[in-house]
Amino acid sequence: MGAKTKSRGKRAADPVRIGIIGGSGLYSIEGLSDVKEVRVHTPFGDPSDAIVVGLLDGKRVAFLARHGRGHRFSPSDINYRANICAMKMLGAERVISVSAVGSLREELRPLDFLVPDQFFDRTRGRIATFFGGGVVAHVGFDKPTCTQLSRLLADACDRIRVNVHRGGTYVCMEGPQFSTLAESHTYRKHGFDVIGMTNLTEAKLAREAELCYATVAMITDYDCWHAAHSSVTVAQIIENLTRNAENARNVIHEVVKAMPDARECKCCAALAHAILTDRKVIPAAAKKRLAPIAGKYLS
Repeated sequence: MGAKTKSRGKRAADPVRIGIIGGSGLYSIEGLSDVKEVRVHTPFGDPSDAIVVGLLDGKRVAFLARHGRGHRFSPSDINYRANICAMKMLGAERVISVSAVGSLREELRPLDFLVPDQFFDRTRGRIATFFGGGVVAHVGFDKPTCTQLSRLLADACDRIRVNVHRGGTYVCMEGPQFSTLAESHTYRKHGFDVIGMTNLTEAKLAREAELCYATVAMITDYDCWHAAHSSVTVAQIIENLTRNAENARNVIHEVVKAMPDARECKCCAALAHAILTDRKVIPAAAKKRLAPIAGKYLS
């Protein structure tokens, strides 16, 4: 367990405080200086790829391609626990997620951005907790994204004149197939706003890791419900992803510049009263596995 680095810079490393997870179409961040690649080995396995650490607008950030460079992992195959744990091990306190989504609303148009404040789970069989194996924890998740970080992201979109929608529900489906027409219409009737395949799992794990987490959802298509868009194609999505990628990078630059040091939220204490297991009966192996996530609560 630990991190091995391959450095391409000479500046003494500042601590990482901001993690960025890029989804489909966003496999790198331009403008980084003092760059090094870090291979992080976590108790939950290895993350999707090497993590790129560097200075962005004067602050040290860590960037991870969610699907791996070259897009090697489907949403169901991503090791979400390793990805979030690796960010925590590098020192990140906040995680910004950039993700491609389909729209379930006429007014949420392709190429718009949305910063969701709710999720709805339609995944199956994913491991979405660090706990188990002799340790039980229940974190609060009524507000699954960090209010402060979400506001900073939406404000950054406004400043670079990206059409952004504040708040909304992201329904997280299993995939990798796109929705059936019946599913798409059902999600609309439930009042959901956008649909994707990844972010809810990350949000659950980020909360357990006491990380602030927020999403920039890049709308690429109208799912399959829209009369003028009767099916979703990869070609259509890639075209819009390419057009959105530059805006996403600009948003990241803007929010990193504006990021305050202090966290004005409860994310940093999510585990304070969440672990129910008597510390005296927690197995030593479980304590070792959970050390990067909850070590301060298990001694």
